[in-house]
Parts: sequence; C-alpha cells; structure tokens
Amino acid sequence: MQFAIIDDAFNSELDEFNVETNLGYGLDTESDSMLSLVKIQFEQKEVPFMIIEVSCEFDVVKSFWDKFKDSESIIIPKGFMAHLAMITVGTTRGILHEKTRNTKFNEFIVPMINVSEMIKEDGEFSK
Repeated sequence: MQFAIIDDAFNSELDEFNVETNLGYGLDTESDSMLSLVKIQFEQKEVPFMIIEVSCEFDVVKSFWDKFKDSESIIIPKGFMAHLAMITVGTTRGILHEKTRNTKFNEFIVPMINVSEMIKEDGEFSK
C-alpha cells in the first residue's frame, strides 16, 4: 500500500477535480496466488494532490494452475479479473477513508468504478 497527500498541489478554492484509476495484475504460480493492484489519483488541473495504491493478494486453487502446466502462458478470464479488481477497489475505498480521517481530504471518496468496462479482454500472463 502506498499513500500520499501533496498538500501544496491542492487548491481548496477549486471545485473541480478528476479521478484517474489504473488497474494492474500479477501472478505467482509458486505460491498459487494472484495480485490485483488499484492506483487512484485525485487531480486538479492534471496535477495530483492525493494518490493511493493498494494491492490485494488472492490465493488461487492449485488445480487452476495445473491446467496451464504445459503452456507458455496463463490465461485469466476478464470476468475473474474484474471480480478481483472490484474487491481491491472496495478495499482501497476503506483505506482511503481511514487514512484521511479528521483531515480536509476526507471529503474525497473513491467513486463507483465499473471495472468491467476497464478490462476489455482476458489477461495473458507469461509463466
């Protein structure tokens, strides 16, 4: 987890701000796990004033990995990737709320994010 507030970049007189969201994934076949990463950046005039990056590690049943033992890559269905991303976004929302408790930044919340629209295709990962 990474978290930063850039107080000097925040202008309380500006009403408008943007939220940039990025997703990432990783696999560890040795520990039978998958990593889902969410980075959310709050910006005013394209300058970030608050950044949070959270990763969640999920155990995956060994039989899933066994299906790919003879192939060069591992295919993860986009629906499953979206499911893990939704869990990670929710976790990020809670962490952000706690990290900004009793600050002026507590009014900024992670908006509803349709991660299914962000993930266009199945993920292919090299072994």
